Parts: sequence; C-alpha cells; structure tokens
Amino acid sequence: MTNWAKVIEGKVALAKRNIDSGMKPGKISVDVRIPQGQSRVTDFPVLDMGIRPSIDTPTWTLRLFGLVSHEITLDWKTFKSLPQTKVVADMHCVTRWSQLDMNWEGVLARDLVALVQPVEAAQFVTLHGADGYTTNLPLDALLDDDVLIAHSVLHEPLSMEHGWPARLVVPKRYAWKGAKWISGIEFHEKDRPGFWEVRGYHNDADPWKEERFGYPQSEEENLL
Repeated sequence: MTNWAKVIEGKVALAKRNIDSGMKPGKISVDVRIPQGQSRVTDFPVLDMGIRPSIDTPTWTLRLFGLVSHEITLDWKTFKSLPQTKVVADMHCVTRWSQLDMNWEGVLARDLVALVQPVEAAQFVTLHGADGYTTNLPLDALLDDDVLIAHSVLHEPLSMEHGWPARLVVPKRYAWKGAKWISGIEFHEKDRPGFWEVRGYHNDADPWKEERFGYPQSEEENLL
C-alpha cells in the first residue's frame, strides 16, 4: 500500500526547497499574458499532494456549509442540472508554468453561492478536496465571473489526475487555489489558511504580483 504520509512529507520538503530558492524575482516574460517568472506550456502538467482519491460521479457530492442561510449537499445529477457555463482562461502554476486559453466547463461558483445565501458575517471560504486538501479564498474572489466548479477542460471531461469529477478553477490566482476533487465549500468569518498556505506559500497567490511564497501562518501549523 502507498504510504501517503511519506508521499506528503516529500511534497512538503519540495515546497520548502521552492520557498528557500524562490523568493528571488523571476525572469521577465516577453508575452504580456504570462506573468513574470512563468514559462508557457501546452501539455497541462499534473501536480497534487500525491493522494488521488477513488471517486466517481455516483459517489461524488459537494457540500456548501458554514455561515450560510441554507446548507446544501449536491449530488452529481443535481450539479449537472444547474446552468452550465464555459470559460476560456489562462492558468498559472506556482511551479512556474502557464497554459493559455484553457477551455473549462462547469458551474459558476457564484451560482452555487447564490443557492446557499451566505450570511453577512461570511467573508472567507475554505475549499475542501476529497484528498484531504484545503485552500482558502476571500468570498469576493470566489464570486468572480470566471471562477468555476469545472467538470471538463479542453473539450474533454477532467481526467482523474486533474480532479475528476470536479475541481475549482480560479484563473486570477495561482493554480494551488483551485482545489481538485472538490467536496466542500465552507463559509466563515475569518480567514483560515489551507494546506500549502500554512507551509509557507503566499496567502493571496496573485500571479501578477508574483505572490508565490510568504511565511508559515503559525508555529503550531508550520510543519516544515
């Protein structure tokens, strides 16, 4: 059996090396659509924590909960019955690759948010993946018009490696903010940094500001 603790330990060690060596500004891109320090690719690289859950449409659910007026849990049939949207957007990964003009299809995050009606105190969200992964966003960022819970990319259903059955896509942030195998969106009052954020990745992750790395959020959470 795979020792997932060892796999994650290796990923965290690699992240620490990235943090230690990545604080210097990256090279200036000659393409105005590619942020500083990035290089264009066309093969959609695969990156994750090393855990790939065994999940498919009959067992997939998406729970929206926390500081909302109406908690809901969507199954696949209900999710696919919602209005479907296509978004063409670029993707930028903290590991310095960018892929342009990616065609995504799914449900706009703001359409899902409208179903649960967050209360006034809800200012942040935690995105949960079925692999145990978490990441965080301000609620306003989730409501942007290109943020999608996607089931398809490049005119094909997501592969398992890229988060099938569904993943979050947040084009204006580095790709680690887009949780794969998404299983939950939790609404809360205060910010809660997620898996990589507590291990030294930047809390905001704006590619155009090259917000790759920051500092661990607390001594208790810093596992480096």
